Amino acid sequence: MTITIDLLYNGANLFVLPFWALMILLPNWGVTQRVMQSYLPFVALAALYLYWFTGALNAETAQALANPQLADIARFFSEKEAAAIGWVHFLVMDLFVGRWIYWEGQKTGIWTVHSLLFCLFAGPLGLLSHILTHWIAQRFSKTASEVEAA
Repeated sequence: MTITIDLLYNGANLFVLPFWALMILLPNWGVTQRVMQSYLPFVALAALYLYWFTGALNAETAQALANPQLADIARFFSEKEAAAIGWVHFLVMDLFVGRWIYWEGQKTGIWTVHSLLFCLFAGPLGLLSHILTHWIAQRFSKTASEVEAA
């Protein structure tokens, strides 16, 4: 069997799903906590990214990335290999941010399911959601403790 870019792309997409499922569906399970302590998922995805990135790097792409112009970036990502590189970049970074959100929720007790779902489907929105949720939770927590103290 030949390993194609499509196979690696599909494999990378499937690879991240169990981690997201554990954080979203079973956040307090001991197995989830042990799995999410590991950096191995990020090492595996980053290795795939490095493999594709170095394979796609040539004088033209290096020059375009050294001084990125929007037209150059658009042209770069119009190629299948470059789009796959970009997608793995999203997978790595979104999962890393999702893991951070997960651990913040475990540490603080703040509900994170909605933020993790946003992060899975639209990374920066998940981060924003968690920041806002954390801010709101702190605000209401202070208000409740101030009322109890009075």
